[in-house]
Amino acid sequence: MKILAFAGSTSSTSINRELVKFVLKSFEENEINLIDLNDFDMPVFSVDREKKGFPDGAHNFLKQIEDCDVIICSLAEHNRSYSAAFKNVFDWASRINVKVFQNKPMLLMSTSPGGFGGGNVMNTAKTFFPQFAADVKETFSLPKFYENFDLESGVINPEMLKDLNDKIENFKNQTKS
Repeated sequence: MKILAFAGSTSSTSINRELVKFVLKSFEENEINLIDLNDFDMPVFSVDREKKGFPDGAHNFLKQIEDCDVIICSLAEHNRSYSAAFKNVFDWASRINVKVFQNKPMLLMSTSPGGFGGGNVMNTAKTFFPQFAADVKETFSLPKFYENFDLESGVINPEMLKDLNDKIENFKNQTKS
């Protein structure tokens, strides 16, 4: 199975990227493509810019999705929504292909330092990603990242770790070839 993984953040210290990397340890037997949104830098989307053509980064992002079997991502929450960087990549890609996620099974996650664990962006994504051809199989939100996650050990809250592992197992069972 080919896995495309990413965090919806461009921060060099992204906690969502750390969550993705931790989850990927449960998929080591698979081919993993962990991408960085910084590699998809492009101008801020506008219809005026669109008239001049689409950036290579948008085509490349869609190609990464096309080439995978499943998607594992964790979205950063900025002011109760997607990060500007992710939203820009998403906006450009959706203008090329409205079915951005190309019906790929997705494990959708979020985390934040606060107690809601990126719940606002998670709720938005759960609502809208299927309209862009995401097949969201499982979701997981980790609240209070700095209390519940250790960079060496991963998720350290036993109940949350069990919940995550159950969701990973369920995701694997739903995506077996």
